[in-house]
Amino acid sequence: MMAPEISAWRKLERRRLLQARQAVSAEQLAQCRARIDMHLQRAFPELVHGVIAFCWPYRGEYDARHFIAQLRRSGVIAALPVVVAPGSPLIFRKWYPGIAMRDGPLGIPYPDHSEALTPDNVLLPMLGWDAAGYRLGYGGGYFDRTLAALEKRPRVVGIAYELQYLETIQPQPHDVPVDFVVTERGVYRRDAAGLRFLDEPGLSSPVCYAAEIAPDYFGKKE
Repeated sequence: MMAPEISAWRKLERRRLLQARQAVSAEQLAQCRARIDMHLQRAFPELVHGVIAFCWPYRGEYDARHFIAQLRRSGVIAALPVVVAPGSPLIFRKWYPGIAMRDGPLGIPYPDHSEALTPDNVLLPMLGWDAAGYRLGYGGGYFDRTLAALEKRPRVVGIAYELQYLETIQPQPHDVPVDFVVTERGVYRRDAAGLRFLDEPGLSSPVCYAAEIAPDYFGKKE
């Protein structure tokens, strides 16, 4: 396909995938979130060190806040992406419970005035993902520009559900693949041949941290 055809195809796929994700019940999403938390905890124990960037959940995305709460208890510094200007790379600002937040594009909140940080790891939600480790986002290209602009690239762990898998997103020169993909099924690692599933045993009862978090833990927007 030519570039205009790919753009039109991606637009249709975004709509389809978003509808499919939003059709999943809240209970099923919570179960998937708990299993993804479990896989992250098992496969990436080193996430307890350094700065980790995550994204505020949007329209049925994986909700990383519960896992971030656990990491923060181990001393991790958390950060959220901030849109500085249209077409520009993102910056990442320090986040902690109770910090003042404002609504950004799509109504997604971000820290208002905290310091800018460079993440060591990024938990990156994906609307779609493919066999080569490429991510289909919402079409703004912000994360691709950001990863290309960073002097030191962080490790990028794409987060999605199995139902969002595509054989290919028809990657273009500006698309940047993730290093890992984690779904409710488990962990995939990208190598020269594409994504490879790392078969790991699951738990019979997925862990859940929601009961450990106060209702106002995630902060309030001002």
